[in-house]
Amino acid sequence: MSAPAAAAAEHGEAAPKKGKKKLIIILAVVGLVLALGGGGAVFYMKKKAAEAEAAAAEEGGDAAHAAPKKEKKKEKKKDDKPVLPVFVPLDPFVVNLADREADRYAQIGVTFQVEDAKAGEDLKIYMPAIRNNILMLLAHKTSQDLHTVEGKEKLARQILREAVLPMGIELEDEDEVEEAPAAGKKKRRQYDTIDDSPIKSVQFSSFIIQ
Repeated sequence: MSAPAAAAAEHGEAAPKKGKKKLIIILAVVGLVLALGGGGAVFYMKKKAAEAEAAAAEEGGDAAHAAPKKEKKKEKKKDDKPVLPVFVPLDPFVVNLADREADRYAQIGVTFQVEDAKAGEDLKIYMPAIRNNILMLLAHKTSQDLHTVEGKEKLARQILREAVLPMGIELEDEDEVEEAPAAGKKKRRQYDTIDDSPIKSVQFSSFIIQ
């Protein structure tokens, strides 16, 4: 083999070796870049996942705190619900009044506002005695006594007082002038209060005087 041919052969063998080495270096660099990029991506994804988990935990805590408040508010609203009044209407009263100048009579509708439904049922037991007391009270009234608003208001207070007497409840007569007890005399008696009475107020559903 001639010298030129031998030199060409050597150059031909060295070229592939040099090209293969350069290819290996490029592949190594690309692999490193991919590795770094993948690691960064994993780190970024883990970081986002941790942030999302923390945010979810915080929202859960806020919801847990908010739920009792909402429930408490709802419970308070339920407790504040007003109690509906209970009314017991009586059959109308027709009675001759105590007028001397002329024959006068009154037709009066009375309704009791009571403590609750049970109190309304209990009143039925005492109703004959209650009606008797109210009729006796009305029979002592004159048309002049019942003509004014003040007279009607006074009658309502007196009916309430007479209506609870059959139940053993005695309310103080607000219209009676109470004198101070004299020295050596007993103090005035202790009366029941409206809290002891199942009847809380008296309403008039009709009021006719003829």
